[in-house]
Amino acid sequence: MLDTIIKGGRVVTPTGAGHWDIGILGEKIVAVCIPGAPLPEAKEVIDATGKIVVPGGVEPHIHAASNVQPRIPESVPGVPNAGPRDHSLGAIWGGTTTVVDFAPVPNEGDIVAGIHDYISVWPGNAYTDYSTHCVYSSSNTPDAISRYSELINAGFPSIKIFTTDTKPPEGRIPISIVAKMDMGRLSDLMEQIAKHGGVLAVHGADDEITMYNYLTAKKRGRWDWHNAHLIHSNLVEDLAFRRVVWLAERTGVGMYFVHVTAKEGLESIAEARSRGMPVYGEVLTLALSFNCDRYKEEDGMKYHTFPSLKYEDDRLRLWDGLLHQDLAFTATDSGFTTYLDKIAGRNVLDMRGGNVGIEIRMGVTYTDGVVKQGMSLERYADVTSTNAAKMLGFYPRKGAIAVGSDADITIIDPSVKKSLSIDDLHVRDYSPWEGWQVEGWPTTVMLRGKVMVDKGQLLGQPTDGQLISRKVEPSILQRPAF
Repeated sequence: MLDTIIKGGRVVTPTGAGHWDIGILGEKIVAVCIPGAPLPEAKEVIDATGKIVVPGGVEPHIHAASNVQPRIPESVPGVPNAGPRDHSLGAIWGGTTTVVDFAPVPNEGDIVAGIHDYISVWPGNAYTDYSTHCVYSSSNTPDAISRYSELINAGFPSIKIFTTDTKPPEGRIPISIVAKMDMGRLSDLMEQIAKHGGVLAVHGADDEITMYNYLTAKKRGRWDWHNAHLIHSNLVEDLAFRRVVWLAERTGVGMYFVHVTAKEGLESIAEARSRGMPVYGEVLTLALSFNCDRYKEEDGMKYHTFPSLKYEDDRLRLWDGLLHQDLAFTATDSGFTTYLDKIAGRNVLDMRGGNVGIEIRMGVTYTDGVVKQGMSLERYADVTSTNAAKMLGFYPRKGAIAVGSDADITIIDPSVKKSLSIDDLHVRDYSPWEGWQVEGWPTTVMLRGKVMVDKGQLLGQPTDGQLISRKVEPSILQRPAF
Protein backbone atom coordinates (compact mmCIF):
# COMPACT_ATOMS: atom_id res chain seq x y z
CA MET A 1 0.00 0.00 0.00
CA LEU A 2 1.20 3.51 -0.83
CA ASP A 3 1.12 6.30 1.69
CA THR A 4 -0.07 9.00 -0.72
CA ILE A 5 -1.26 9.44 -4.28
CA ILE A 6 -1.40 12.89 -5.86
CA LYS A 7 -3.71 12.86 -8.86
CA GLY A 8 -5.34 15.18 -11.34
CA GLY A 9 -2.70 17.91 -11.40
CA ARG A 10 -0.45 19.24 -14.14
CA VAL A 11 2.90 17.88 -12.96
CA VAL A 12 6.33 19.26 -13.86
CA THR A 13 8.84 16.42 -14.22
CA PRO A 14 12.40 16.32 -15.59
CA THR A 15 10.96 15.27 -18.95
CA GLY A 16 8.33 18.00 -19.15
CA ALA A 17 4.96 19.07 -17.82
CA GLY A 18 1.87 16.89 -18.20
CA HIS A 19 -0.95 15.24 -16.37
CA TRP A 20 0.51 12.50 -14.20
CA ASP A 21 -0.36 10.66 -11.01
CA ILE A 22 2.33 10.52 -8.33
CA GLY A 23 2.74 7.60 -5.93
CA ILE A 24 4.58 8.16 -2.64
CA LEU A 25 5.82 5.55 -0.18
CA GLY A 26 7.59 6.75 2.93
CA GLU A 27 9.83 9.67 2.03
CA LYS A 28 10.21 8.83 -1.64
CA ILE A 29 8.39 9.13 -4.93
CA VAL A 30 7.88 5.56 -6.19
CA ALA A 31 5.65 6.15 -9.22
CA VAL A 32 4.95 8.84 -11.81
CA CYS A 33 2.38 7.48 -14.25
CA ILE A 34 -0.40 8.45 -16.62
CA PRO A 35 -3.82 9.05 -15.07
CA GLY A 36 -5.75 5.85 -14.65
CA ALA A 37 -2.68 3.62 -14.67
CA PRO A 38 -2.94 0.93 -12.00
CA LEU A 39 -1.44 1.97 -8.69
CA PRO A 40 -1.67 0.27 -5.30
CA GLU A 41 -4.19 1.70 -2.91
CA ALA A 42 -3.04 4.60 -0.77
CA LYS A 43 -3.76 5.77 2.74
CA GLU A 44 -4.37 9.28 1.41
CA VAL A 45 -5.32 10.65 -1.99
CA ILE A 46 -4.67 14.33 -2.77
CA ASP A 47 -6.82 15.68 -5.57
CA ALA A 48 -4.78 18.29 -7.45
CA THR A 49 -7.26 18.79 -10.28
CA GLY A 50 -6.82 22.22 -11.84
CA LYS A 51 -3.56 22.82 -9.97
CA ILE A 52 0.15 22.87 -10.80
CA VAL A 53 2.44 20.33 -9.11
CA VAL A 54 6.13 21.27 -8.97
CA PRO A 55 9.23 20.16 -7.06
CA GLY A 56 9.52 21.75 -3.64
CA GLY A 57 11.51 24.95 -3.87
CA VAL A 58 15.25 24.99 -3.24
CA GLU A 59 16.39 28.28 -1.71
CA PRO A 60 20.18 28.58 -2.13
CA HIS A 61 20.83 31.73 -0.13
CA ILE A 62 19.70 32.51 3.41
CA HIS A 63 21.41 33.89 6.51
CA ALA A 64 19.83 32.21 9.52
CA ALA A 65 22.47 30.69 11.81
CA SER A 66 24.46 33.94 11.77
CA ASN A 67 21.38 35.83 12.98
CA VAL A 68 21.25 33.94 16.26
CA GLN A 69 22.88 35.93 19.04
CA PRO A 70 25.64 36.63 19.87
CA ARG A 71 26.76 36.28 16.27
CA ILE A 72 24.89 39.34 15.00
CA PRO A 73 23.54 41.66 17.70
CA GLU A 74 20.09 43.17 17.59
CA SER A 75 19.99 46.49 15.78
CA VAL A 76 17.06 47.55 17.95
CA PRO A 77 17.28 46.26 21.55
CA GLY A 78 14.55 43.75 22.28
CA VAL A 79 13.89 43.07 18.60
CA PRO A 80 15.41 39.64 17.89
CA ASN A 81 16.82 38.60 14.55
CA ALA A 82 15.21 35.73 12.65
CA GLY A 83 16.95 32.39 13.15
CA PRO A 84 16.46 28.99 11.52
CA ARG A 85 12.96 28.46 12.86
CA ASP A 86 11.60 31.70 11.40
CA HIS A 87 13.39 31.24 8.09
CA SER A 88 12.27 27.65 7.60
CA LEU A 89 8.73 28.50 8.69
CA GLY A 90 8.44 31.18 6.03
CA ALA A 91 10.03 28.87 3.49
CA ILE A 92 7.65 25.96 4.05
CA TRP A 93 4.57 28.19 3.97
CA GLY A 94 5.79 29.55 0.64
CA GLY A 95 6.49 26.19 -1.00
CA THR A 96 10.24 25.98 -0.39
CA THR A 97 11.35 22.68 1.14
CA THR A 98 15.16 22.96 1.16
CA VAL A 99 17.32 25.93 2.20
CA VAL A 100 21.05 26.63 2.27
CA ASP A 101 22.63 28.72 5.03
CA PHE A 102 26.21 29.96 5.57
CA ALA A 103 28.93 29.01 8.07
CA PRO A 104 32.52 30.32 8.36
CA VAL A 105 35.46 27.93 8.02
CA PRO A 106 37.66 27.89 11.14
CA ASN A 107 41.44 27.85 10.91
CA GLU A 108 42.21 25.45 13.72
CA GLY A 109 41.15 21.98 14.75
CA ASP A 110 38.56 19.89 12.97
CA ILE A 111 37.14 22.30 10.39
CA VAL A 112 34.16 20.04 9.62
CA ALA A 113 33.30 19.94 13.32
CA GLY A 114 33.50 23.74 13.28
CA ILE A 115 30.91 23.92 10.51
CA HIS A 116 28.60 21.52 12.35
CA ASP A 117 29.00 23.56 15.52
CA TYR A 118 28.03 26.76 13.71
CA ILE A 119 24.84 25.23 12.30
CA SER A 120 23.97 23.43 15.54
CA VAL A 121 21.10 25.93 15.94
CA TRP A 122 19.28 24.16 13.06
CA PRO A 123 18.32 20.72 14.46
CA GLY A 124 14.92 21.01 16.13
CA ASN A 125 14.29 24.38 14.46
CA ALA A 126 13.81 23.29 10.84
CA TYR A 127 10.52 22.98 9.00
CA THR A 128 12.59 22.40 5.86
CA ASP A 129 15.61 20.32 4.99
CA TYR A 130 18.82 22.32 5.02
CA SER A 131 22.53 22.51 4.35
CA THR A 132 25.17 25.23 4.44
CA HIS A 133 27.74 26.89 2.26
CA CYS A 134 31.15 27.21 3.90
CA VAL A 135 32.62 30.72 3.92
CA TYR A 136 36.31 31.47 3.43
CA SER A 137 37.79 34.95 3.86
CA SER A 138 41.11 36.72 4.19
CA SER A 139 41.21 35.65 7.83
CA ASN A 140 41.71 32.04 6.74
CA THR A 141 45.21 30.62 6.60
CA PRO A 142 46.70 28.86 3.58
CA ASP A 143 46.52 25.66 5.63
CA ALA A 144 42.76 26.04 6.13
CA ILE A 145 42.35 26.58 2.38
CA SER A 146 44.41 23.49 1.62
CA ARG A 147 42.02 21.46 3.80
CA TYR A 148 39.00 22.18 1.61
CA SER A 149 38.81 18.50 0.66
CA GLU A 150 37.72 17.73 4.23
CA LEU A 151 34.61 19.85 3.68
CA ILE A 152 33.68 18.29 0.37
CA ASN A 153 34.17 14.80 1.81
CA ALA A 154 31.78 15.75 4.62
CA GLY A 155 29.03 16.72 2.16
CA PHE A 156 29.67 20.49 2.06
CA PRO A 157 30.94 21.08 -1.51
CA SER A 158 29.91 24.73 -1.96
CA ILE A 159 32.12 27.60 -0.83
CA LYS A 160 31.09 31.25 -0.55
CA ILE A 161 33.49 34.19 -0.75
CA PHE A 162 33.08 37.98 -0.74
CA THR A 163 35.25 40.29 -2.81
CA THR A 164 34.26 43.21 -0.56
CA ASP A 165 33.53 43.84 3.10
CA THR A 166 30.25 45.56 2.04
CA LYS A 167 30.72 48.34 4.63
CA PRO A 168 33.74 50.38 5.82
CA PRO A 169 35.27 49.47 9.21
CA GLU A 170 33.15 51.90 11.22
CA GLY A 171 29.93 50.29 9.96
CA ARG A 172 30.80 46.61 10.24
CA ILE A 173 29.22 44.19 12.66
CA PRO A 174 31.92 42.98 15.11
CA ILE A 175 30.97 39.32 14.64
CA SER A 176 30.12 38.62 11.02
CA ILE A 177 30.78 36.12 8.26
CA VAL A 178 30.70 38.91 5.68
CA ALA A 179 34.43 39.44 5.19
CA LYS A 180 36.27 39.83 1.93
CA MET A 181 38.86 37.46 0.48
CA ASP A 182 42.00 38.78 -1.18
CA MET A 183 42.85 37.65 -4.69
CA GLY A 184 45.85 35.60 -3.60
CA ARG A 185 43.75 33.41 -1.34
CA LEU A 186 40.97 33.33 -3.92
CA SER A 187 43.30 31.98 -6.59
CA ASP A 188 44.52 29.26 -4.20
CA LEU A 189 40.97 28.43 -3.14
CA MET A 190 39.75 28.21 -6.73
CA GLU A 191 42.46 25.69 -7.52
CA GLN A 192 41.46 23.57 -4.52
CA ILE A 193 37.77 23.67 -5.43
CA ALA A 194 38.46 22.81 -9.07
CA LYS A 195 40.75 19.94 -8.03
CA HIS A 196 38.21 18.32 -5.71
CA GLY A 197 34.98 18.93 -7.65
CA GLY A 198 33.20 21.57 -5.63
CA VAL A 199 31.51 24.82 -6.56
CA LEU A 200 32.33 28.43 -5.71
CA ALA A 201 29.67 31.07 -4.92
CA VAL A 202 30.85 34.67 -5.24
CA HIS A 203 29.51 37.91 -3.82
CA GLY A 204 31.18 40.10 -6.41
CA ALA A 205 31.76 43.80 -5.75
CA ASP A 206 34.92 45.85 -6.20
CA ASP A 207 36.07 46.66 -2.67
CA GLU A 208 38.27 49.66 -3.40
CA ILE A 209 35.62 51.56 -5.33
CA THR A 210 32.92 50.62 -2.81
CA MET A 211 35.01 51.96 0.08
CA TYR A 212 35.87 55.12 -1.85
CA ASN A 213 32.18 55.67 -2.56
CA TYR A 214 31.53 55.54 1.19
CA LEU A 215 34.44 57.91 1.82
CA THR A 216 33.09 60.57 -0.53
CA ALA A 217 29.38 60.03 0.08
CA LYS A 218 28.89 62.78 2.65
CA LYS A 219 30.76 65.39 0.63
CA ARG A 220 28.76 64.54 -2.47
CA GLY A 221 25.36 64.54 -0.76
CA ARG A 222 24.93 60.78 -0.95
CA TRP A 223 24.73 59.87 2.73
CA ASP A 224 20.98 59.29 3.09
CA TRP A 225 19.78 55.70 2.72
CA HIS A 226 18.20 56.26 -0.69
CA ASN A 227 21.66 56.61 -2.24
CA ALA A 228 22.64 52.99 -1.62
CA HIS A 229 22.74 52.24 -5.34
CA LEU A 230 25.36 54.98 -5.81
CA ILE A 231 27.61 53.29 -3.25
CA HIS A 232 27.08 49.72 -4.46
CA SER A 233 27.00 50.80 -8.08
CA ASN A 234 26.82 49.12 -11.46
CA LEU A 235 30.54 49.78 -11.92
CA VAL A 236 31.35 48.03 -8.64
CA GLU A 237 29.61 44.88 -9.85
CA ASP A 238 31.00 45.06 -13.37
CA LEU A 239 34.65 45.27 -12.35
CA ALA A 240 34.45 42.54 -9.72
CA PHE A 241 32.61 40.07 -11.95
CA ARG A 242 35.09 40.46 -14.79
CA ARG A 243 38.08 40.08 -12.50
CA VAL A 244 36.69 36.94 -10.89
CA VAL A 245 35.73 35.44 -14.27
CA TRP A 246 39.27 36.06 -15.52
CA LEU A 247 40.68 34.15 -12.55
CA ALA A 248 38.09 31.39 -12.84
CA GLU A 249 39.03 30.86 -16.49
CA ARG A 250 42.63 30.24 -15.49
CA THR A 251 41.88 27.93 -12.58
CA GLY A 252 39.05 25.97 -14.21
CA VAL A 253 36.70 26.35 -11.25
CA GLY A 254 32.92 25.93 -11.58
CA MET A 255 31.18 28.90 -10.02
CA TYR A 256 28.19 31.16 -9.79
CA PHE A 257 27.64 34.77 -8.81
CA VAL A 258 25.10 35.32 -6.05
CA HIS A 259 22.45 38.08 -6.19
CA VAL A 260 23.24 39.57 -9.61
CA THR A 261 21.77 43.10 -9.68
CA ALA A 262 23.29 44.99 -12.62
CA LYS A 263 23.00 44.47 -16.36
CA GLU A 264 26.79 44.73 -16.54
CA GLY A 265 27.21 41.79 -14.16
CA LEU A 266 24.74 39.78 -16.19
CA GLU A 267 26.63 40.53 -19.40
CA SER A 268 29.85 39.32 -17.80
CA ILE A 269 28.16 36.01 -16.98
CA ALA A 270 26.67 35.70 -20.47
CA GLU A 271 30.04 36.35 -22.10
CA ALA A 272 31.76 33.73 -19.94
CA ARG A 273 29.07 31.17 -20.72
CA SER A 274 29.39 31.89 -24.44
CA ARG A 275 33.02 30.79 -24.13
CA GLY A 276 31.95 27.50 -22.56
CA MET A 277 32.85 28.43 -18.98
CA PRO A 278 30.83 26.83 -16.15
CA VAL A 279 29.68 30.20 -14.83
CA TYR A 280 26.13 30.71 -13.57
CA GLY A 281 24.07 33.47 -11.99
CA GLU A 282 21.61 33.79 -9.14
CA VAL A 283 19.06 36.60 -8.94
CA LEU A 284 17.00 37.75 -5.96
CA THR A 285 13.24 38.05 -6.12
CA LEU A 286 13.80 41.50 -4.60
CA ALA A 287 15.79 42.66 -7.65
CA LEU A 288 13.22 41.18 -10.04
CA SER A 289 10.37 43.01 -8.31
CA PHE A 290 11.78 46.45 -7.45
CA ASN A 291 14.28 49.05 -8.60
CA CYS A 292 16.25 51.71 -6.75
CA ASP A 293 13.47 54.29 -7.12
CA ARG A 294 11.76 52.47 -4.22
CA TYR A 295 14.51 53.66 -1.88
CA LYS A 296 13.04 57.17 -2.11
CA GLU A 297 9.99 56.12 -0.09
CA GLU A 298 9.93 57.21 3.55
CA ASP A 299 10.61 53.64 4.65
CA GLY A 300 12.45 52.73 1.45
CA MET A 301 15.20 50.92 3.32
CA LYS A 302 12.78 47.98 3.63
CA TYR A 303 13.60 47.20 -0.02
CA HIS A 304 17.33 46.98 0.60
CA THR A 305 19.80 44.19 0.84
CA PHE A 306 23.43 44.04 -0.27
CA PRO A 307 24.22 44.67 -3.05
CA SER A 308 21.72 47.43 -3.68
CA LEU A 309 18.85 47.51 -6.11
CA LYS A 310 19.74 49.14 -9.41
CA TYR A 311 17.74 50.91 -12.14
CA GLU A 312 14.66 49.87 -14.08
CA ASP A 313 16.67 48.85 -17.15
CA ASP A 314 18.72 46.58 -14.90
CA ARG A 315 15.57 45.00 -13.45
CA LEU A 316 14.18 44.33 -16.90
CA ARG A 317 17.49 42.86 -18.08
CA LEU A 318 17.50 40.52 -15.06
CA TRP A 319 14.09 39.22 -16.07
CA ASP A 320 15.32 38.75 -19.62
CA GLY A 321 18.31 36.83 -18.30
CA LEU A 322 16.13 34.59 -16.16
CA LEU A 323 13.73 33.86 -18.99
CA HIS A 324 16.49 33.11 -21.50
CA GLN A 325 18.97 31.17 -19.34
CA ASP A 326 21.69 33.75 -18.75
CA LEU A 327 20.63 33.46 -15.10
CA ALA A 328 20.13 30.06 -13.51
CA PHE A 329 17.94 30.39 -10.41
CA THR A 330 16.23 32.69 -7.95
CA ALA A 331 17.04 33.27 -4.29
CA THR A 332 16.24 35.72 -1.50
CA ASP A 333 19.36 36.46 0.62
CA SER A 334 16.91 36.07 3.48
CA GLY A 335 18.07 37.56 6.78
CA PHE A 336 15.24 39.42 8.39
CA THR A 337 13.93 41.00 11.54
CA THR A 338 10.94 43.22 12.31
CA TYR A 339 9.87 46.37 10.52
CA LEU A 340 11.22 48.65 13.27
CA ASP A 341 14.64 47.06 13.02
CA LYS A 342 14.68 47.16 9.23
CA ILE A 343 13.91 50.88 9.01
CA ALA A 344 16.18 51.93 11.90
CA GLY A 345 19.15 52.72 9.66
CA ARG A 346 18.63 56.10 8.00
CA ASN A 347 21.88 56.38 6.03
CA VAL A 348 24.03 54.30 3.70
CA LEU A 349 26.27 53.19 6.55
CA ASP A 350 23.61 52.13 9.05
CA MET A 351 20.94 50.65 6.78
CA ARG A 352 20.53 46.94 7.23
CA GLY A 353 20.82 44.22 4.61
CA GLY A 354 18.74 41.08 4.33
CA ASN A 355 15.08 40.86 3.41
CA VAL A 356 11.92 39.01 4.33
CA GLY A 357 11.21 37.49 0.91
CA ILE A 358 11.61 33.79 1.62
CA GLU A 359 7.86 33.12 1.87
CA ILE A 360 6.86 34.93 -1.32
CA ARG A 361 9.59 33.67 -3.68
CA MET A 362 7.67 30.76 -5.23
CA GLY A 363 4.32 32.54 -5.47
CA VAL A 364 5.56 35.88 -6.76
CA THR A 365 7.83 34.19 -9.32
CA TYR A 366 4.85 32.18 -10.57
CA THR A 367 2.74 35.32 -10.95
CA ASP A 368 5.40 37.55 -12.46
CA GLY A 369 7.12 34.88 -14.54
CA VAL A 370 4.52 32.35 -15.64
CA VAL A 371 1.32 34.41 -15.63
CA LYS A 372 2.63 37.80 -16.71
CA GLN A 373 5.55 36.89 -18.97
CA GLY A 374 4.73 33.46 -20.30
CA MET A 375 7.54 31.57 -18.59
CA SER A 376 7.02 27.85 -19.16
CA LEU A 377 6.22 25.64 -16.20
CA GLU A 378 9.40 23.70 -16.91
CA ARG A 379 11.46 26.88 -16.70
CA TYR A 380 9.61 27.91 -13.55
CA ALA A 381 10.56 24.64 -11.85
CA ASP A 382 14.15 25.09 -13.04
CA VAL A 383 14.60 28.57 -11.61
CA THR A 384 12.84 27.92 -8.30
CA SER A 385 14.13 24.41 -7.58
CA THR A 386 15.88 22.19 -10.10
CA ASN A 387 18.84 24.32 -11.17
CA ALA A 388 19.81 25.26 -7.62
CA ALA A 389 19.53 21.58 -6.65
CA LYS A 390 21.88 20.67 -9.49
CA MET A 391 24.30 23.52 -8.82
CA LEU A 392 24.68 22.64 -5.15
CA GLY A 393 24.66 18.85 -5.32
CA PHE A 394 21.16 18.01 -4.08
CA TYR A 395 19.94 16.63 -7.41
CA PRO A 396 18.21 14.27 -8.12
CA ARG A 397 17.30 13.72 -4.47
CA LYS A 398 15.91 17.25 -4.46
CA GLY A 399 14.58 19.40 -7.27
CA ALA A 400 12.77 16.70 -9.24
CA ILE A 401 9.45 14.91 -9.33
CA ALA A 402 10.86 11.55 -10.38
CA VAL A 403 10.98 7.98 -9.12
CA GLY A 404 13.59 7.76 -6.38
CA SER A 405 13.55 11.47 -5.52
CA ASP A 406 12.46 12.78 -2.15
CA ALA A 407 8.74 13.51 -2.11
CA ASP A 408 9.30 17.27 -1.77
CA ILE A 409 6.28 18.65 -3.60
CA THR A 410 4.55 22.00 -3.88
CA ILE A 411 1.03 22.32 -5.28
CA ILE A 412 0.15 25.73 -6.70
CA ASP A 413 -3.45 26.79 -7.07
CA PRO A 414 -3.65 29.08 -10.13
CA SER A 415 -7.16 30.18 -9.19
CA VAL A 416 -5.84 32.18 -6.22
CA LYS A 417 -6.09 35.83 -7.19
CA LYS A 418 -5.57 38.48 -4.55
CA SER A 419 -3.62 41.44 -3.29
CA LEU A 420 -1.08 40.19 -0.74
CA SER A 421 -1.60 41.45 2.78
CA ILE A 422 0.50 40.89 5.85
CA ASP A 423 -2.28 38.60 7.10
CA ASP A 424 -1.46 36.21 4.24
CA LEU A 425 2.11 35.78 5.48
CA HIS A 426 3.53 34.04 8.51
CA VAL A 427 6.84 35.61 9.56
CA ARG A 428 7.45 39.09 10.91
CA ASP A 429 5.30 42.18 10.63
CA TYR A 430 6.07 43.62 7.20
CA SER A 431 6.75 42.67 3.61
CA PRO A 432 7.97 44.75 0.66
CA TRP A 433 5.40 42.76 -1.35
CA GLU A 434 2.41 43.83 0.74
CA GLY A 435 -0.22 44.90 -1.77
CA TRP A 436 1.40 42.88 -4.60
CA GLN A 437 -1.16 41.42 -6.98
CA VAL A 438 -0.71 37.66 -7.22
CA GLU A 439 -2.34 35.05 -9.41
CA GLY A 440 -1.48 31.54 -8.28
CA TRP A 441 -0.11 30.59 -4.86
CA PRO A 442 1.27 27.47 -3.09
CA THR A 443 -1.53 25.82 -1.13
CA THR A 444 -0.13 22.35 -0.32
CA VAL A 445 3.51 21.64 0.55
CA MET A 446 5.05 18.23 1.21
CA LEU A 447 8.50 17.47 2.68
CA ARG A 448 9.83 13.95 2.19
CA GLY A 449 6.32 12.57 1.94
CA LYS A 450 4.86 14.47 4.88
CA VAL A 451 2.22 17.12 4.24
CA MET A 452 3.60 20.21 5.96
CA VAL A 453 1.08 22.82 4.79
CA ASP A 454 -2.41 22.24 3.43
CA LYS A 455 -5.48 24.44 3.00
CA GLY A 456 -4.17 27.21 5.19
CA GLN A 457 -3.02 24.93 8.01
CA LEU A 458 0.52 24.28 9.21
CA LEU A 459 0.76 20.52 9.78
CA GLY A 460 4.53 20.09 10.04
CA GLN A 461 6.84 20.46 13.02
CA PRO A 462 10.21 22.24 13.44
CA THR A 463 11.74 18.81 14.08
CA ASP A 464 10.87 17.60 10.56
CA GLY A 465 13.83 19.14 8.70
CA GLN A 466 17.10 17.29 8.22
CA LEU A 467 20.67 18.17 7.27
CA ILE A 468 21.26 16.92 3.71
CA SER A 469 24.69 15.80 2.49
CA ARG A 470 25.59 17.00 -1.01
CA LYS A 471 27.84 16.12 -3.96
CA VAL A 472 28.00 18.13 -7.18
CA GLU A 473 27.68 16.27 -10.48
CA PRO A 474 30.92 16.80 -12.50
CA SER A 475 29.06 17.85 -15.66
CA ILE A 476 27.82 20.99 -13.88
CA LEU A 477 31.43 22.07 -13.38
CA GLN A 478 32.78 21.47 -16.88
CA ARG A 479 30.56 23.65 -19.10
CA PRO A 480 27.24 25.54 -18.84
CA ALA A 481 24.85 22.69 -18.06
CA PHE A 482 21.70 24.82 -17.77
